[in-house]
Amino acid sequence: MSTSNQPHGVPEGAPDPRDGAHQSPDAVPAQEPTAAEHNAPWDGSLAGDGRVATSPTGDVAAQNAGSHGAGSQDAGTPGAGTPGAGTSSAQGPEAGQYAAPNGSGATSGAGTAVDGRTATDARAAAGSRKRGRRALRSEPGARRGRSRTKVARGEPVLSVRGLSVDFGVDREWVPAAIDLDYDVAAGEVLAIVGESGSGKSASSMSMLGLLPSNARVRGSAKLGGEELIGLRGSALRRVRGEEIAVIFQEPMTALNPVYTVGQQIVETLRLHRDISPTEAAERARQMLTMVELPDPEKAFRSYPHQLSGGQRQRAMIAQSLSCDPKLLIADEPTTALDVTVQAEILDLIRNLKDQLDSAVILITHDMGVVADLADKIAVMQKGVIVEQGSAEQIFSAPRHPYTRTLLEAVPHLGQGTEGDESVDMVAALERSVAAPIVVDRSTAEAASMDTLAKRVVAPILQLKDVAIEYPKQGRNPAFRAVEGVSLTVASGETVGLVGESGSGKTTIGRAAVGLLPVVEGSLVVDGVELHGASRSTLDRVRKDVGMVFQDPSSSLNPRLPIGESIGEPMFLAKVAKGAELQHRIEQLLDQVRLPRNYRNRYPHELSGGQKQRVGIARALSLKPKLLVADEPTSALDVSVQATVLDLFEELQAEMGFACLFVTHDLAVIDRLARRIVVMQHGHVVEQGSRETVLRHPEQEYTKRLLAAVPVPDPQTQRARRELRQQLAETLP
Repeated sequence: MSTSNQPHGVPEGAPDPRDGAHQSPDAVPAQEPTAAEHNAPWDGSLAGDGRVATSPTGDVAAQNAGSHGAGSQDAGTPGAGTPGAGTSSAQGPEAGQYAAPNGSGATSGAGTAVDGRTATDARAAAGSRKRGRRALRSEPGARRGRSRTKVARGEPVLSVRGLSVDFGVDREWVPAAIDLDYDVAAGEVLAIVGESGSGKSASSMSMLGLLPSNARVRGSAKLGGEELIGLRGSALRRVRGEEIAVIFQEPMTALNPVYTVGQQIVETLRLHRDISPTEAAERARQMLTMVELPDPEKAFRSYPHQLSGGQRQRAMIAQSLSCDPKLLIADEPTTALDVTVQAEILDLIRNLKDQLDSAVILITHDMGVVADLADKIAVMQKGVIVEQGSAEQIFSAPRHPYTRTLLEAVPHLGQGTEGDESVDMVAALERSVAAPIVVDRSTAEAASMDTLAKRVVAPILQLKDVAIEYPKQGRNPAFRAVEGVSLTVASGETVGLVGESGSGKTTIGRAAVGLLPVVEGSLVVDGVELHGASRSTLDRVRKDVGMVFQDPSSSLNPRLPIGESIGEPMFLAKVAKGAELQHRIEQLLDQVRLPRNYRNRYPHELSGGQKQRVGIARALSLKPKLLVADEPTSALDVSVQATVLDLFEELQAEMGFACLFVTHDLAVIDRLARRIVVMQHGHVVEQGSRETVLRHPEQEYTKRLLAAVPVPDPQTQRARRELRQQLAETLP
């Protein structure tokens, strides 16, 4: 190992970032450096942050996924996304994230063996924790109840100059972030946007030392004048959680499952504040109240799995802000949430940012979220900031072609109207708020729409007063997820099924393909009644239906090449074999716009959008009459989402299948569906034509869903936010 005095991650001969000699950025849009400047041969040495951190509960956390690739898929390197990379991001020991060293993202709590560690290892780690806490408390300023020095609103909090991140792959340095320059002030939100692999997360995590061992970090990142690049030991532990906090995309994997929410917040406070357990518990309860959890005391005593997705995200925000950090990094904080919960979380981050005067870095690919929250925007492409400016400037007059492409790819409410006319959704919702509710269209209009569908063509899918329940499991009683649902889907038609998590959307989709039994009512697929159907009948019906799942990574067999995954349904159904089967596989790859030579690749070698195309090809392999698409675009970047939706429309026009499109994204359903069914708590509350439901909603729940959808325009989004607050005051 080198004995150089250079800071950690800075190669020999490079300028020392501690001397402050850094060049200011040129005028944006930024010029992209050549790849050769950042692709010097890698000698196999580990210039990056390969330390193993000791957690305060005795676990050892491999920082950001260990040796099998970066835990964040924004790394932009061949190492990211390889087997074992997982999708979790290492949050660091202070925040309660316990990532397995193999990068699996598996969590474990105190007293649990991780990767075969013995009790002796755990005791040794516990001793290290005690030493780390003593070292932290012995540092200047780590006094009882110490709070951070307040920074005046508008004063710089973080200054990044020439920040570059490379990963050593196959004895070469592969750039993930190249010469980044930006500033974030107190009370300001900087949104870093871009597709997966653009380097958003990798560059941000580098400031906290949360990169795998094959990473190299260069440049400067100063927090309140203190250099972050190269920090080690107690100095780095002090920064994590106390000066900089992180909100991760998936709170279920970021929170420790064997500790209550209260215990995890108390642990964070006692690590960074020399206070008693009683004082820490009181502060934790205050934070849970601040993040507007409905029952803070119950949340304090609850385990993560006992909370809803939105409540877990609020609990993570409470933990992140418990030490009053100067900088908050929010890494895709709303991606996995419904639109109504997403709106609440965005309002919460905005309000807390104003209360605490913290600087915020928002990492996202959702331009609607950016319009709702950001003051400034930095657009990243292939590791380079190609454009940055104020939110109003970026949205109203984008200068870089990539920025314009991102904005054009965003699905938005109103784009699905005839003639592509723009619809003023704010005005439409205001009219609907003012108008009295006189009829429940969930039954009256359902009957008229079903009659219309029958008059045009016999339905492929027909539900009438359907009830579906999950059977009793052990001591858990049977749970009725859907009751009294009626809807139809005609040949060649797309019907959107929308609602929040737990509304019963996916349950109906799974029942339509014969994966769940119907306990009451009638469910008919292509003229065959599924209620009480025999196994042979179900097997026959399943040949006429296909399903596209939400997460393509988990729906594809990781041990099979994608050609075999696509051909498996045809082989099992005995519709093709040998050369004919291979020919059909090639035809399907052509139809979903994938090269034929991809047939020999494995799922981990494909991007998210490519894997979803494989899922679509497999679902269409038996030429189904009905396709059930369960949130097929929710896990995709906006530009990838747009290409998948284009492909979907082309395939439906070509093959003529009926589609039940399950989603919580009303902008996507506005683009695809002619008719929309809105579900809440297992019941249909409203259904009708797209124009009727989205432009003139009559049910309060539908209005709330529409008002919560972010749009990629800051001025319009402000008006919608005010309308959402008005609805919150008038609706139960």
